[in-house]
Amino acid sequence: MGPGNVTQLSEFLLLGFSETPGLERILSGLFLCMYLITVLGNLLIILAVSSDSHLHTPMYFFLSNLSLVDICFTSTTIPKMLLNIQTQSKVITYLGCITQMYFFILFAGLDDFTLTVMAYDRYVAVCHPLYYTVIMNPGRCGLLVLVVWVISILNSLLESLMVLDLSFCSDLEIPHFFCELKQVIQLACSDTFPNDLVMYFAAGLLGGGPLTGILYSYSKIVSSICAIPSAQGKYKAFSTCASHLSVVSLFYGTSLGLYLSSGRSYQLQSSSTASVMYTVVTPMLNPFIYSLRNKYIKRVLQRFLAGRLPKGQLYVGEEVPMNVQIFRARSSDTS
Repeated sequence: MGPGNVTQLSEFLLLGFSETPGLERILSGLFLCMYLITVLGNLLIILAVSSDSHLHTPMYFFLSNLSLVDICFTSTTIPKMLLNIQTQSKVITYLGCITQMYFFILFAGLDDFTLTVMAYDRYVAVCHPLYYTVIMNPGRCGLLVLVVWVISILNSLLESLMVLDLSFCSDLEIPHFFCELKQVIQLACSDTFPNDLVMYFAAGLLGGGPLTGILYSYSKIVSSICAIPSAQGKYKAFSTCASHLSVVSLFYGTSLGLYLSSGRSYQLQSSSTASVMYTVVTPMLNPFIYSLRNKYIKRVLQRFLAGRLPKGQLYVGEEVPMNVQIFRARSSDTS
């Protein structure tokens, strides 16, 4: 590409769902509703966990962190898309695009790592119930969250800064509703090999690594559950992981489905639609998955919404820590 084709970059064009212009208003209303549900649902989870001392446990601590990340994750893309639809403009500034890319990579990585930490928490609860409170002490939980944030920030910063070194041509149309890293790199006129190398290495290491950790944790969990003789004991142990396993399947199923299919010649409509699944739908469904399957969360939310949350009295005589329930189930099975 000759130097004459390089432009002084000031903005990109987000094509989004331009193949269906007649549906843009309908899509705007739909995405607005989904965004509000996502923010409200995850915010209620955070308020429920913080408002009752009985939920101040590692599992709910990580869940509230996941809810916070999901709120931020959707907020990096949806508001800008809604603004563009309302103003009938597809423009995003160069600085705005880099900023959006940075935060998207950051919160996507945080989502991934938080799910991995939650898998480790479930592994300890099921496989080592007697040592759960010792292993998953507040200091270690805080350290795990801190490490997750540091790794995600450094990775996002590295990939975003490398994009700043690229030169772009006159074709500045991004076939997406947000500044997705791979699509932006493909618009560059300069050599993108270092960017591609870092991008795929990070995807393999920071994407494949957590997935391997989750699979390893669940292999140990399944082995431990199979060793419990009674069906009731197995059910109690499995019930501690069901919600997390559902969220993991949804997150990796949608994201891997998109990127494995991206090897084909991409189509604007299918690529954007598939991205909606893990950028909007998954964060929206997470609070429903956790609240509908968790009677303690449901009770807190019901009393919280009714404005009569009696702190310190909600589970008196009722709640037993899940790791203790698993240990009792095993003990009753072997006695």
